[in-house]
Amino acid sequence: MTKVMSFNPHDHEACTASALEKADAYCQKHALKFTPVRRQVLEILCSDHKALGAYEILKRLGPLGFKSQPPVVYRALEFLVAHRFVHKIEKLNAYVACMHHDTSHVPAFLICRNCETVAEAPNKEPSDLVAQIAKTNAFTVEKTVYEAEGLCVNCKEDMADDAR
Repeated sequence: MTKVMSFNPHDHEACTASALEKADAYCQKHALKFTPVRRQVLEILCSDHKALGAYEILKRLGPLGFKSQPPVVYRALEFLVAHRFVHKIEKLNAYVACMHHDTSHVPAFLICRNCETVAEAPNKEPSDLVAQIAKTNAFTVEKTVYEAEGLCVNCKEDMADDAR
């Protein structure tokens, strides 16, 4: 079974650098503008594997010299989501950097209800159950997002320590 990056030790600087490099290469290949604000929003979202709302991103952009106007962030997020660099976490009405941009996938998210860390698990196809229900009802699935809420290993251990 696959371990997800966000809940497990990894080289976080390399993780962020890789996401930015992939976004830059993709934009160059497709003649898209990877503007400084788009890059900074992606870097902010890569910074700690937490889903962030637009206003939290806006707050973090301010000290970096970017305009503190909501449309600036929403336009950047719209671009990043459209090109699959970022996913929207519906449950939290927030955004998280895509950790599998270079693969075709159906996002599956594990959301810690305590620390709000979000891990994106690689998932190649919609579940059999969703596919069966759609087929039975002659429904064409165009987008599927899986969000599971629970406790990450770190929070579970902290809660166990607190109970002792």
